[in-house]
Amino acid sequence: MNRAARALLERLFPTGLEHLRARVEEVRLPAGQTVFRRGDPCRNYLLVVQGSVRVQVLAANGREITLYRVRDGQSCVITTACLISVEAYPAEGVTEVETDALVVPQPVFEQALGSSAEFRRFVFANQGQRLGDLIRRVEDVVFGRIDVRLARLLMTLSEQGVRPIATTHQQLASELGSAREVISRQLKQFAGRGWVGLGRGVIEVKMPAALDELARQSD
Repeated sequence: MNRAARALLERLFPTGLEHLRARVEEVRLPAGQTVFRRGDPCRNYLLVVQGSVRVQVLAANGREITLYRVRDGQSCVITTACLISVEAYPAEGVTEVETDALVVPQPVFEQALGSSAEFRRFVFANQGQRLGDLIRRVEDVVFGRIDVRLARLLMTLSEQGVRPIATTHQQLASELGSAREVISRQLKQFAGRGWVGLGRGVIEVKMPAALDELARQSD
C-alpha cells in the first residue's frame, strides 16, 4: 500500500479500528475503466487516493453530460447517496487516468460511520461540498450561456491559451452538457472571429485575450 493510501486509512480508521481498516482494499485502475454503470447495485464506498474518475449520465437520445470528477482525496457523492439509500447507481463512473483508490465494503462503511468520528466527518463534509458543486453544475448547464461557458472551458483546457487542446466537439459537448451540433456551431463562430483555429481533434486558441474577456462575462 502506498504512503498516501496508508495515511488516509490511518486518519479515517484510527487506533482501535484496525479490524475495519484491514478490510479496506487498495486497487489500481487503468485509464478508461468503468468503475460503475447505471443500474449497478452499490456495494462499496470508493475513495480516490490519486487519479480522476469522471461521473457522467448518458441520456436515451445519446447525449452525455459530465456531472463532476472525483479526484485525489475525494469520494463520489452518488456512491455515498446510493449506499445510504440502498439504491442502484443512476449514473456511470469512468477513470480518466490511472487511478489508485480505496474500496470500503458496505458493511465496513456502515460500521465506520458509527465507530469513527473522523470517518463520519469526512463522509458528510465531502458529501456537503460535492452536493454544492453538483447544484452549481446543474445551474450552469440549465441557465448559463453556451458561448460564455465554452470560452471558459477552452481557456481552462488550453491553460489560458498557451497550449493546443486535444479534444473533439463531442467531448466538449459532453463536458458542457450540450449537443455536439451546438458546440460545433459556436466553435465555428469563434474561428470566424479569429479567436481559435480548428483542426482534426485539436483546437488552438489564437486570441486568448478575446476569449478571456468573454469567459469573464456574467451568464
